[in-house]
Amino acid sequence: MKLRNSLLVAGMAATICMAVPTVLAQNEGGGGGRRFGGGNFDPAQFQQRMMENIRDEMSVTNDQEWKVIEARVQKVMEARRDAGPPGFGRMFRARRGDNNGDNGPGPGRRGGFFGGTPMPELEALNNAVDAKAPTDQIKAAMEKYRAARQAKEVALEKAQDDLKAVLTPRQEAVALASGLVR
Repeated sequence: MKLRNSLLVAGMAATICMAVPTVLAQNEGGGGGRRFGGGNFDPAQFQQRMMENIRDEMSVTNDQEWKVIEARVQKVMEARRDAGPPGFGRMFRARRGDNNGDNGPGPGRRGGFFGGTPMPELEALNNAVDAKAPTDQIKAAMEKYRAARQAKEVALEKAQDDLKAVLTPRQEAVALASGLVR
């Protein structure tokens, strides 16, 4: 149980870690250079430690084997970040009128959810909703967004399948408990 919880936390931290470079870059532009926790947070070092923890939990001792697994773990994390959690597309936007009329960052805006690939289909859907577009236009935007989300989900499933293909049953169990695979 302790292993499962620590891997779950590591998986969530990985997702957040992917967003840190984007946030730090934005802070450096005008936020006085502040860092998380006021210290010298190094996202690359954090990610490296996280990957080392996954390697330890999977008991991978062979460097060649780890190179194959690590690359596939990275692809799963990237695909998960790009897919983002569904349903949050409008929740993380500032209200209209805030930020000089900018609807603020969120999925599909400035790098997508947690720094993932931007989703122009979500942007188009949000714009149609904001503009109170005709029903046909909103329906078309919804279909395009659904298709784009489905494609990202398929990419995530493929990355997970590719990872499972190189894992032993025990390693797959660790990956499943950590949320890397389904």
